[in-house]
Amino acid sequence: MTVAPSLLLPVVILWPILLALLCLLPKLGPRMLLALPLAPLPALAAVFLAPRDQTLSVTWVLLDGGLRLTEPGVLFLSGAAVLWFWAGVYALRYMRGDPRARTFALFWMLVLAGNLGVFLAADLASFYVFFALVSLAAYPLVIHDRKPASMRAGAVYIILAVIGETALLAGFMIGAHAAGGTILIDEIRDSLAAPRADPLVLWLMIAGFGIKAGLVPLHVWLPVAHPAAPVPASAVLSGAIVKAGIFGLVTFLPWGSAWPISGTLLALAGFSGLFAAALYGAMQGNPKTVLAYSTVSQMGLLMGVMGAALAAGLSAASVLPAVALYALHHGLAKGALFLGVGVAGKARGVVRGLVIAALAMVALSVAGLPLTAGALTKSAIKGSAGDFGATLIGLSALTSGLLLARFLFTLPKAEKEDRLPGLMVVPMVALAATALALPWSLYAAVTGKAPYGTIDFLALGVSAWPLGLAAVLVIAALGIGLRAPSLPEGDLLGSVARFNARAVAAAQAAASVGGSDKPVETARTWPEIWDGLERLERLINDHAASSVTLILIALGLFAALA
Repeated sequence: MTVAPSLLLPVVILWPILLALLCLLPKLGPRMLLALPLAPLPALAAVFLAPRDQTLSVTWVLLDGGLRLTEPGVLFLSGAAVLWFWAGVYALRYMRGDPRARTFALFWMLVLAGNLGVFLAADLASFYVFFALVSLAAYPLVIHDRKPASMRAGAVYIILAVIGETALLAGFMIGAHAAGGTILIDEIRDSLAAPRADPLVLWLMIAGFGIKAGLVPLHVWLPVAHPAAPVPASAVLSGAIVKAGIFGLVTFLPWGSAWPISGTLLALAGFSGLFAAALYGAMQGNPKTVLAYSTVSQMGLLMGVMGAALAAGLSAASVLPAVALYALHHGLAKGALFLGVGVAGKARGVVRGLVIAALAMVALSVAGLPLTAGALTKSAIKGSAGDFGATLIGLSALTSGLLLARFLFTLPKAEKEDRLPGLMVVPMVALAATALALPWSLYAAVTGKAPYGTIDFLALGVSAWPLGLAAVLVIAALGIGLRAPSLPEGDLLGSVARFNARAVAAAQAAASVGGSDKPVETARTWPEIWDGLERLERLINDHAASSVTLILIALGLFAALA
């Protein structure tokens, strides 16, 4: 049985938007937390029922654009829907009693609508609106608790988000013009595959999508925004929202056309982030920050693979199924790990031991322990990375293992709570089990090969040495009492702050030498930005209806211009 796409695909987007509007009702709004698990249900239905690769012109929803569910899109959509569902269940208990729960639910629904819309859009206008909706509506989730650290994280996030949206819009406009004025994604991608295609278009898109996906050095928002957000929001930020950037690269890169320079540069940036982010994350003290750097590292792996495939001119069929499968596993696993941070903070005794054991299994899978789902998905993408890339992927188990071992040692101590809430345990366990099992059931259908085929245990043992070395290093460090150095989150942001401080000091010194009695204006740029954003956030919270109206007006104006 199939459901007409004209009925099902628009509902995937319209349903969470409708729930967002209900959040504005004075009497119903405070109760809309109960609707969080209901919002992604149409997306789950579309995964099983909607036809594949059939573009539908939807003249009555948002834009005069198209919706389509592609084969790679199925895996992205299914992973996102499952994660949003269980994170919504988790949020029912986690956000209980929060005075800002209505605002949280409102923007949760809007981000969800944009996130799912990205995976379904078939034209530039629709894709850009959904992508921008994800970026803008996620800001209130990042700054939810209004603490100074959250406001600083929100400032970094929104600044880079706007830069990314600007780059992406410029790339789309130039690309559409080069393709003869069309807004269809397929035709624009085909124009990029032409011999005389402008590389500027490609690099504007890589920059826009790379910021969302955490491509080094465009990643700096991610390790500060993820820890600042509430736990369920952190789970979807890492597990689903960054995948919008990966899906953008999957959708727009000109597969089958060799771009040796651009592809090589993308591969270098991706593989550099794979190792650098893991090593830096292993020196963090906040478990959510550690997981954020893990996400930067794993997304670097995916972008490195795609860069190598782009440089070699590999076809979409040989690259995208494996990339989508890896993204599916990572999203579910990382969601389970983020939710596990909150669960570990409330579990005690034997239950806490069981929780940490479950998280350790998921972490080992992400690191690539042989015979786990993570190792399976890594084996699937190695073929697209070339010999050198495959070697780097194998070696990354060492740094990933150290990073995720650090995560387990930084889990918070149990709070004084009589009973661990089941509504927090069940989502974590469900996501962990799905992440460990689902790739095995999908592997043959996605790749056309049996999982591992005839298993060569000797080869598996040899391939496991990086992870084994990581275990030896961890045990040795524990034995001698060695502690990892503690570095500030945000890495490159620290360098910017130090440069700013030196510039201020130099200006003050110059003023004092000149004998001026006028006090030197200190570096107020960032504080002023943060203060302004804090005022903006208060306006959003106090006038939620007006804020949503303005967002809809902005989307309407873009639609008219498009």
